[in-house]
Order: sequence, then C-alpha cells, then structure tokens
Amino acid sequence: MKSLQDRLAEVTRGGWIRAGIWSALYIAFILWVAWGDWKSLGWLVLLPLIVDMFTTKYINYSWWRKYKPEPSAVSHQPSGKKGNAFLYTLFSWIDAILFALVAVYFINLYIFQNYQIPSSSLEKTLRVGDFLYVSKMAYGARVPQTPLSMPLVQHTMPKWLGGGKSYFDKPHWNYKRLAGWTSPQKGDIVVFNFPAGDTVCLKMQNPDYYTLKHYYGEALIRGRKDVFGEIVVRPVDRRENYVKRCVGTPGDSLRIIDNVVYTKPSAISCQPSEWQREPEKEGLQLNYYVQTDGHIFSGKYLDKIGISVADRVQVDATTWHFPLTEAMKNELTYNPHVIDILIEPENQGGEVYPLGHNDWTRDNYGPIYIPRKGDRILITEENYWVYKRIAEAYEFKPMAIGEEYEFSMDYYWMMGDNRHNSADSRYWGFVPEDHIVGRPVFIWLSIDKDKHGIRWNRLGNKATGR
Repeated sequence: MKSLQDRLAEVTRGGWIRAGIWSALYIAFILWVAWGDWKSLGWLVLLPLIVDMFTTKYINYSWWRKYKPEPSAVSHQPSGKKGNAFLYTLFSWIDAILFALVAVYFINLYIFQNYQIPSSSLEKTLRVGDFLYVSKMAYGARVPQTPLSMPLVQHTMPKWLGGGKSYFDKPHWNYKRLAGWTSPQKGDIVVFNFPAGDTVCLKMQNPDYYTLKHYYGEALIRGRKDVFGEIVVRPVDRRENYVKRCVGTPGDSLRIIDNVVYTKPSAISCQPSEWQREPEKEGLQLNYYVQTDGHIFSGKYLDKIGISVADRVQVDATTWHFPLTEAMKNELTYNPHVIDILIEPENQGGEVYPLGHNDWTRDNYGPIYIPRKGDRILITEENYWVYKRIAEAYEFKPMAIGEEYEFSMDYYWMMGDNRHNSADSRYWGFVPEDHIVGRPVFIWLSIDKDKHGIRWNRLGNKATGR
C-alpha cells in the first residue's frame, strides 16, 4: 500500500483545484444549513472524504473496475482467472444508476421538478393530465428539511419496493430558502405542500385529517383504523404537493362576495370603496344546474363546449349539473333545448375555514387578513380561531386572546379556478412561505384521459397563469 507521502506526491494540480472547489461549496452549504442550528455542523465530518475523492484516493471508489476483462481475455482466457465481464457490467450499471440518482436528487431539490395535475381544481387553465415543468429557482429553492430521502418519491415508496416511508425523519434541517427571482404574486399559479397534510389518515386522505376530526371526532378516527387507517405525521417537505392560484399575498385583506374575490393591501376595513375586485381569469368556472326540455345532450356536443366526461352529471330527466366558464354558460344559453341555468347554491359547499367558528361560505367569505412576517396583531375572540392554526402548526408559538401575536413567516391565500370544485384556502386556511415549492413554467406533456391520447396543442404552453 502506498504511503501518504507517495499519494500526495502523485496528486495533480487539477486534483487540488477540484478538491478546493468542491470543498468550498460543501462548507458553504453546511454553514448555510447550520446557521442558527449549529448541530448540523457535524456534517463537516464528511469533508475529508471529498478531499480524498480528488486527491489521495485512500478510498478506492472504482474498486469494481478490477473486474474489467482485458481484450485478449474475452476470447482466449479461461473464465474466472482474470477479469469478469458479468461483474464488471453489473457494477458499471450500479455506478451509473447511483450517479444518476444523486444528480436527479439535487436537480429535483434545487432546480426543477415534474408535477402532474391530478384534479380539476384549475380547469380550464390547467387540465387533468397536464405534466408541468416546475421551477424551484423562481421563488428560491428550499433547503431539504428531510435530506435523507429517495429521489422522485414524495413520501411513500412504491409497493414494488416494499412501501413504507421514502425518507428518514432525522436529520431534520430548519427551514431556509435560497434567494429567488421573485415571491408569489397575485395571479401566479403556485405549487406548494398541502398545509393540512401534516397529519394524515392513510385509508382516508380526502378530506384532510382536520376536516374528518371536525365531523367525526378524534376518538372515532383513532378507534376505527379499519375505516381511517393508521394516522401518520409528515414534515413540511414530505406533504402532498398541491397546485392553486395565488389570490392573496402577505399584508392583503381578502373577502369573497358572490364568488368574486376582493382584496386591499392593508388591515381589514369596513369601507367598501377600499376593496379592489381581483381580475377574473378566462378559465374561471362555477357549478350550474342546467334545466332542459328533456333533451339528452350528445357526447359530441358536450365535447365541443368543453365539458369533460367526469363533469357530465345528469341529475334527473330534465336537469344536468356542469362546471361552466362564462363562455360555456353563454353557449348553453343559446341552446334551444335549455330552459334555465341556475348557479349551484352556496350551502352545497360545506363548512369553511376555520371550521365551526364562522358563518361564511365558499361563495361569500371573509373578510380575512393575510399576515406578513413581522406583523403584530392583537388577538381577539373574533380572530383567535383564524390564526390559531398558524401559531400551533406552523410557528409553534403560544397565542392568547388579549395579547399581541407577532408572525414569523409570510402567508398566502390560494384558490382554484374551478371554484366550486376546489379544496383550497377557503377550507384549510393560509399557506405558509415554508410550504412554497415552486412556480410552473410550461406544460411538457398533456394526456387526455377521455380520448386516451396526447393533447398536442397544449405541449409547450406556458403554465404561469399570467
């Protein structure tokens, strides 16, 4: 075995330069992660491995290359005496796969990730089956709070890999974010971790745990594992990814009147003139009951209007239930078989956030103030339940009626464009800044499940929502 002196003598200038660059990057990253939580400095113990990888190479990372057969051995040498083509090929593949997984891991964390639209909450802006390129750099990439995890898996391993958690709870790093190009703005479509996804009933994940707890009670949920399943707790970056439109930013007050969103950039006021109506996107939809003379709409006609198969609900012989944009509603208005079009009653939407502590509805909501970092608000009997979850679940600080509370993060209000078919902030409240994942940039693939084909006209379309 070579001595340390001999190994150091063999190190090239390029090796020292590469070792210096990668060591500096690693030290800078660990200092960023550890700032304010110095326990994480223990990760610097891996620094000698990085230096060794480019210099002395005490650890033989390419040990498997010894199995490479010499060219003459392939045709003339008896098997097993020198080299082993099978082992060499096997370890070559393992080496390539491990490198790819590490590369994908870092790209997925800090640059971009793929996201598939699973539900219709943003129809017609984003369609079920759209695959999005989501930029992590737009709002600034987060440090991974659970760094030891399986790449490309959110929280649960595939069944063919045994199922179970796809991450380790420890180490757990505090929330930090690199500087981004911007912060979420009103009108942006944003991907974020589901705020109410911290606690999950594995057999009944929709509605969320807190809604189930409100209607059924915690004792029943924990006692009926056959119905609700095991209850698990997930860290922020391992909660489900959601995608909605940002309609309220930190420091805004927000209210909804007859399905129209109004905001104002200050604390809640009763002066109607101060509220500004938010522009409505072209794809915004509401649910309607369409009364006919008994006519049965053909699939071809409904395809033309833009009503998906899943949305075609015939209530009775003369009544249909559809989500409609204003343009689709106008199209049906001129149909000679349509007698009347009535908006779905607001009481069909169920209770809204904070559950059990208001008389608001999904169509007429608020007013509510969206906190910004550093805001100090007097907690009253009226707003206690609005901000209680922020203190308990996101900031882990005490809050009491009659005292001022200072917010530690910025918060956002997210809603779907398919307003009557969207589980959004009206049902589970604020989205904390540490839950923000990224901004969709463009659609790279779109699968139409109704027609079992690709929507070629959507490929490459912008997905920013602006």
